[in-house]
Amino acid sequence: MTTVLDLAALATTAFGLVAAAVVLASARRLVPALAVLLDFLAAAGLLRLAGDPDWSTIAAAAAVIAVRKLVTAGLRASQPG
Repeated sequence: MTTVLDLAALATTAFGLVAAAVVLASARRLVPALAVLLDFLAAAGLLRLAGDPDWSTIAAAAAVIAVRKLVTAGLRASQPG
């Protein structure tokens, strides 16, 4: 089961990179592409936690989620209006 979850996390990361590249190419803006990538990376981290959680996996998932929250807060603060 852990191998399946590792492959699912790897596929989610790959799909996230592709989706971020598509958003960047179509919207020509970095911010939405970064948001899409961070969402996929958070999903991949949670998939890894479903397998065999250890402290390094928990720390990696927490770091991705913390970066996502900081980027989202920074984007909201920088938007006019």
